[in-house]
Amino acid sequence: MLSTKRLWSALLWLTLSPCAFAISTQQIKTLATDPVWLALGHYRPDTFGGTYTSQADDVGFFISPQGKHSPRAELIATLIAIQQPGGGDSNARCRFPARDRWLRSKLELPANPVACTAYQSWRQDLNTESVTLVFAASYLNSPSSMFGHTFLRLDPPSDDQDTNLLLASTISYAADAAAHDSELLFAYRGIFGGYPGITSIQPYYEKIRQYSDIENRDLWEYRLNLTPDEVDWMLAHAWEIHDINFDYYFFDENCAYRLLALIDVARPGTNLLDKVTTHAIPSDTVRWVVDKGLVSNVHYRPSAFTRVRYALDELPPHDRDLAGAIADGYVAVEAPDVTDLAPQRRAHLLDATYDYVRYQADAEGWPRDYAAPLSHALLAARSQIDDSSPPPSPPTPAIRDDQGHDTMRIGLTGGREAGRSYAQLTVRPAYHDELDPPGGYRPGAQLQFLRLDARYYTDNDSLDLQQLTAVNIRSLTPRDSFFTPWSWQVGVGARRTEAADGDHPLAPYLAGGVGGSWLAPGRIQAISLLTADVEVDNDLTKGYDVAPGLDLGLLHQSSTLSLMGGIRSKLWLAGGEHREDELYLNGSLHLSQALSLTADFNRTSYYDRIGNQWQIGFNVYF
Repeated sequence: MLSTKRLWSALLWLTLSPCAFAISTQQIKTLATDPVWLALGHYRPDTFGGTYTSQADDVGFFISPQGKHSPRAELIATLIAIQQPGGGDSNARCRFPARDRWLRSKLELPANPVACTAYQSWRQDLNTESVTLVFAASYLNSPSSMFGHTFLRLDPPSDDQDTNLLLASTISYAADAAAHDSELLFAYRGIFGGYPGITSIQPYYEKIRQYSDIENRDLWEYRLNLTPDEVDWMLAHAWEIHDINFDYYFFDENCAYRLLALIDVARPGTNLLDKVTTHAIPSDTVRWVVDKGLVSNVHYRPSAFTRVRYALDELPPHDRDLAGAIADGYVAVEAPDVTDLAPQRRAHLLDATYDYVRYQADAEGWPRDYAAPLSHALLAARSQIDDSSPPPSPPTPAIRDDQGHDTMRIGLTGGREAGRSYAQLTVRPAYHDELDPPGGYRPGAQLQFLRLDARYYTDNDSLDLQQLTAVNIRSLTPRDSFFTPWSWQVGVGARRTEAADGDHPLAPYLAGGVGGSWLAPGRIQAISLLTADVEVDNDLTKGYDVAPGLDLGLLHQSSTLSLMGGIRSKLWLAGGEHREDELYLNGSLHLSQALSLTADFNRTSYYDRIGNQWQIGFNVYF
């Protein structure tokens, strides 16, 4: 913090310098606490007191040595710096064009012209007329993408969009992680702030290649209704923070958070960052942008997998089987089973098969010497069919990702277990499970962080921590004759377990599983997983226990009702072999996107003891 003596010295310079102007301490105080100045400096209020700290963690972002912790010191240093003559691109006016522009709108500063060649060239290369917020759907196979990802696309003038949209630049913020870091280390360091975050600019086609074509993530494009002047503000500040380090955190200061800061600068008064409390889930942040009236239209861009999957599903059953046989080499493209089809039907068959073969060649690594000749034969046969409609495009989902249920959930249930009645409170900050309203989320996907289940037992007036879930992930993607993904699950936390003496200690656990799932009639998904559990606690016979197991279940998800039931069996090995068998049935009736009624029943056989548990209650999403 500047001392009183140094502050007065700076103000005296501002007043007496030949290129300066008169400014009062009151003006300094007012400007230093203006929301726009605080947004430009990424200042957030400290937990205690009326002080501020910038979230920027790079000394290159500050002119004053005290700038990180003093908006006033940074303001005075900036006022002095932007009045220095000459210097070209090294001048503070060129380094901080948004700051310079804002201060000149508030104060009658001398013109002090300077040639900002690098900045002007950068702006010209971007060729931006409007801005689009892009949301890439969640991708469970990567810790950094489990919640989805957002970035900004800088759209060229409308006359150029048809040809240049894919070449448009994007602004994104991501962790600057070492290439050799494992997924586990990446997740750990991302949660606890072990990486710097960098704002970078890339062509849009590279993003499509990464998200849509490789990771099979649908893209939602939200055109922002920013005015030309607001677009200028955003780009000026983007220049100020590009290549500037901000500590990266998965849950709050992440990709979505930094984009909210840019929008707050572009349109003062939106105060999007004020919506962030404990976490900033990308789909939530898109929802906030929409709710603020910042979006003029929305466009859906399906992934390569979605397009191929839809084209195959649209074929009649016979033709779908035929497409698989052609792709696998059992039926030739010129075989009578193909050529005897009506032209329109044959065209759709050839289109869908070609798209599938190309997808498998790119995504699954089919050998080029097999995929290339087959692709050529399919194209040659397709070129012989005239006047046929193009392959069908996937319809836009009825519910967008930002229109799904809110990610914060609180549940209240009452139930009975082993003759004891209880009330249970469940708090889950993020994100979604299989029994939540499914609209806007990936079917069969579950991702829960920091879930807490606490029970109050009425018989002895006690409050127990029933379970603490650090992370629980489940990905159930159906297999069929075309696609054979693995289904898998992993969970880490602490839970009540049953010891041999009947006690129920709270034991840390690690659980996982892998297997397959298949779609059955009636929108039912059949699940078969081989599982493995590890529990650690002093109350266990050896202080730990391990169990291989099997989970067989059925899952039904719809906008009104979600049901899951099945059997689980585990064989605990370390403390003397003993089986744990469980029959379970869980359901959720969705009254709205914000409220569901829930009911659960479990029957467990463990240590030759059989017990029933049931509970009923509701979940609220906000």
